[in-house]
Amino acid sequence: MRVRVVYLGILKDLASKGSESLEVADGARVSDLWAQLVEKYPKFSGFANSAAVAVNQEYAPPATELKDGAEIALLPPVSGGVAEGESPARLPLVSLHCRIQQERIDVAGVSEGIRRGEDGAVSVFEGIVRDNTRGRRTLYLNYEAYEAMAIHQLESLAAQALANYKVRDVAIIHRLGRLEIGETSVLIAVASAHRGAAFDACRWIIDTLKKTVPIYKKEFFEDGAVWADGESFPEEIKKIG
Repeated sequence: MRVRVVYLGILKDLASKGSESLEVADGARVSDLWAQLVEKYPKFSGFANSAAVAVNQEYAPPATELKDGAEIALLPPVSGGVAEGESPARLPLVSLHCRIQQERIDVAGVSEGIRRGEDGAVSVFEGIVRDNTRGRRTLYLNYEAYEAMAIHQLESLAAQALANYKVRDVAIIHRLGRLEIGETSVLIAVASAHRGAAFDACRWIIDTLKKTVPIYKKEFFEDGAVWADGESFPEEIKKIG
């Protein structure tokens, strides 16, 4: 049977492609595919204990059995490139509370749009491109994503925040593509009756987003470019190794 494999972040660079169609044995599992890929791309072995896998846009453990025609995404720790076959023309992607886009984020507009008369607080987190990393001067960043899964994961975070915190509404906007110094990469706005719930939900969303949503950034410096180090996946997301 054949499956489509999507490579993201540094794994895309190591494979020298964003995706490919591969023949796998009937009854093969995620772990079998990983072994096949390590044989084809030996440098993948260094990610055995850190990379996760999504099957048809859902995180999947190594024992997951593959089906003919499945889409399997290889996900290094998220840092939160567009893979081959993921055309930027599809953007923006919009869900009930979330949006992924290439145009600049209207910070003031989002903040104003989310508030209502019953709200006593709107907490806003704005991620901004800074001009340096570990002493190296940053020229610009490029954000990429496994887009369809990313919007699903963002909407899931919004739903969890609404269920678990005493907040009325949530908005999450993430930008892809080239971002210059000082531009906003991600915006989270949370509206609630009281500031404590808004602060707590906003903090939880950005901390979880940075660990679970398949969005990757590449940093461009005067002397080269690197994929940003990602944060480890939470324990509930099973890694390959």
